[in-house]
Amino acid sequence: MNVAAILKHKGRAVTTAPPTITLIEVARRLAQRRIGAIVVMDERGGLVGIVSERDIIRALSECGPDCLERPVAEVMTRNVVTCQETDTLDELMAMMTARRFRHLPVVTEGDLVGIISIGDVVKHHVAEIEMEATAMREYIAHS
Repeated sequence: MNVAAILKHKGRAVTTAPPTITLIEVARRLAQRRIGAIVVMDERGGLVGIVSERDIIRALSECGPDCLERPVAEVMTRNVVTCQETDTLDELMAMMTARRFRHLPVVTEGDLVGIISIGDVVKHHVAEIEMEATAMREYIAHS
């Protein structure tokens, strides 16, 4: 299974924000939408960063509650690792595990077309394993 198949099931909606939005507003959006990260886009629609719950916690621990009024551009991750629709589940798991992050924006020909979380990867990986186990049981039962 690849990223395109995951996006087909989950959809391609991505919550984005400008780099000028405050951390408190990002926190509100994360809570309202029950998501773990927001992709930061510039005025031309270019991906300039990503901010996650972890980034907010890190900022709070370093600067205290006053940081919540700062623009997200001050704390977002700027070197965003992305994936492509052709990437496989195994490639995503390896990348997310090695680099210790939980969200990957999906980019096709320079355009943001979705976002994949570790939850999406695990959900589809488990479904793959269950499907293989069912096929194996049926094969054994009919042999």
